[in-house]
Amino acid sequence: MNGARRLAGATVVLAVLAVPPWLLTTLTRAHLPGWPTSAQLRDWLTDPLTPATLTTGLIAVAWLLWLGMAYTITVTAARRLRAGTRWVRHLPLPTPWQAAATSIAGAAALTTAHTPTTHPPDPPTPVTADELQHPSATPQTEQGGVVVPGGWLPDDTAHHIAAAAALVWLRRRRAHQPGQPDTDATQLIPLPTTVTAVQAAIADQPPPAATTGAIQAPLPPAGLRLAGHGADHAARGLLVTRLLTALRDPADTTPVIVTSRALARLLPSVAETAATIPGLHVIDTLEQAAALLPASSTSTAADRGIPSLVLTAEPATAAPPNLRPNARVVTLDAGAPLPTWRVDRHGHTVDHQTGQPRPRMCVLDSTAATDLLAVLAQPTTAAPEPAASVPVRPINRAQAKIPRQATRVPPPTPRQPSEAAEAAVQLRVLGRPALLIESKEVAIRRSAALQILVFLAVHPDGATTTQLVHALWAGLPAHTVTGRLYTTLSDLRSTIRGTGAEQVVVHTEDRYHLEPRTDVDLWRLQAAAHHSATTDVPGRWQAVIDAYTGDLAAGHTWPWIDPPREATRRLVLDAHTNAAAAQTDPHERLRLLQAAIRIDPYNQQLHQLTADQLNALGDSAAAADLLHTHQQRLRLAGILDQP
Repeated sequence: MNGARRLAGATVVLAVLAVPPWLLTTLTRAHLPGWPTSAQLRDWLTDPLTPATLTTGLIAVAWLLWLGMAYTITVTAARRLRAGTRWVRHLPLPTPWQAAATSIAGAAALTTAHTPTTHPPDPPTPVTADELQHPSATPQTEQGGVVVPGGWLPDDTAHHIAAAAALVWLRRRRAHQPGQPDTDATQLIPLPTTVTAVQAAIADQPPPAATTGAIQAPLPPAGLRLAGHGADHAARGLLVTRLLTALRDPADTTPVIVTSRALARLLPSVAETAATIPGLHVIDTLEQAAALLPASSTSTAADRGIPSLVLTAEPATAAPPNLRPNARVVTLDAGAPLPTWRVDRHGHTVDHQTGQPRPRMCVLDSTAATDLLAVLAQPTTAAPEPAASVPVRPINRAQAKIPRQATRVPPPTPRQPSEAAEAAVQLRVLGRPALLIESKEVAIRRSAALQILVFLAVHPDGATTTQLVHALWAGLPAHTVTGRLYTTLSDLRSTIRGTGAEQVVVHTEDRYHLEPRTDVDLWRLQAAAHHSATTDVPGRWQAVIDAYTGDLAAGHTWPWIDPPREATRRLVLDAHTNAAAAQTDPHERLRLLQAAIRIDPYNQQLHQLTADQLNALGDSAAAADLLHTHQQRLRLAGILDQP
């Protein structure tokens, strides 16, 4: 049947190609005996609209139509023929050829079978259901590194950036003054965009094995000149990488030295705040670097082979002779007589003298490097000393601490603590997140769907598609993952529809938000805190304490979660501290303060207040042990000597 149909189609095509020109040639031969003579052209110019000229024009139009149709048929046939040849190339080999090829492959296998393998094959990498269905879910990650807006970082550097970001939040937790008015508006602002992009890229990756902390690309002992389109980007990458080494290794005493001219060229916005970055020294001339370099006999980092970094952009003939051997000079001067590496904007490096490739270097543009250095800088002012006692004062942090979006739809009314918590749909985001329908937990297949539920619980006013995409997939262009958001929401709706309940996520005026009748434990906590701050009823803070069942989305490290998580934690710490200050029973006051420490074991003021209370009860040994344990915890976290 297919053969007959193809034969008929070929006959029609040949007829269309052959019959029209034969008819035109046969029927119009009398009208077009040959090319027009000069006399005929003069007659046509004198009187163009004659029956003969009109007939000739119609004949020309007919020929043009046939030529267009012939061209279309020819192009289509050529395209199909090309596709057919590709299909032929993928045909299996005929049996004799296949047997010959199998014999050759078998012989090769026998000749190499005796070669021992020193490394077992890598185990398969586990992937989630989201990754299987969306292979482009994390395009910011690639082999050996992470792509962020404005640069590329090795895996090791990316993980240390994430660790530095965690230290930022630990420092904020340590310095917070529970029960006191907030004076620093920066305590709950999100981290820079590049930092959150790095966190999102490595969220599901295990941390790398312990490294020596050496710079990713080993530098020549004589120093190095960077050239190429990515020279400045690579210099910023070296700067950030080396500063991270000092941050994660307190025993590292090797400094990072940069001339003021190089800093102004690479990071003009950091010049004024360079003093707040640990380990960074800014000098005016290269000769001043020798006084800042540690002696190799006393530097533990030098013993491990980690050289000091001296970064310059000044014209120089060579490294100054008074620099110690454990220093590496990296210059951007085009005339410096040093080994030269050419770097492109992606970090790929080639030795200019030998043409051999060198290790890929971390590359960052000015914006990305400034964002990453922001997590290394320390506050310029120390936290105030904890007060001996905390006065009772109404503090309304229930609404002010949680970041909100512009209101375009009426926000849902949080349930009051006295209302029955037996709603058909319950969303638990304090502690382990869970969605319950008729008191039965719903199995949510996609991790992104669970993240959407928590995000909308934090933002009851709702969020646009762009806001959701930027939160869930930080660092990725919104248009590349919008389809994934729609797929995730569709899957969530299908899951909820299967339970017979009403939808939890609704869409109103281009904003997604939770159905207002949903019972959300975070909303009840906020309502209790607002009620306690605006009334003067004895024991009003207990409702806030009872409503808190754990950290917001405990166990999840989503890049956007830290500000609302810390805001919720502070809301409860305020309740404990104010309740303790209102207590007349010293033992009950001690119990409340100890419960607050269990919520935040890094807060300095809580430990000092608890120690003061223990001393007041006559247990000075327990007070000293409590403060010592707190100091040990801060030392292990790496924030003991930081303000």
